[in-house]
Amino acid sequence: MTRLVFARGGQSIAELDASPGDALIDVARFHDVPLHWRCGQGTCGTCAVRLQHAAQPRQVQVGRKERNVLLRAGLCSASAAASEQWPDAPETVRLACHLYVGDVPWHITLPDD
Repeated sequence: MTRLVFARGGQSIAELDASPGDALIDVARFHDVPLHWRCGQGTCGTCAVRLQHAAQPRQVQVGRKERNVLLRAGLCSASAAASEQWPDAPETVRLACHLYVGDVPWHITLPDD
């Protein structure tokens, strides 16, 4: 199990365990974490989060669909959207529906309401 801490506005709002490979959005929904989402399929951009974990910094592969949605939502630059490799860093915005729990604890920052 992997420990996940969800926070908003600098305050922890949920701490829970998840299995590696679980979709982050499903974990949040199952545990009633107040993560906004509409489609759950990676097309609306409302489930944007920022991650912090011990494996950072590193480069990660980000799919075209996620990059395009983040670009349309104004959450990444055009140059970032054109690149398949992104920095996995606390300031990088990702979509919870495109993230799968790994084997290191995560601190997930939700956007302010």
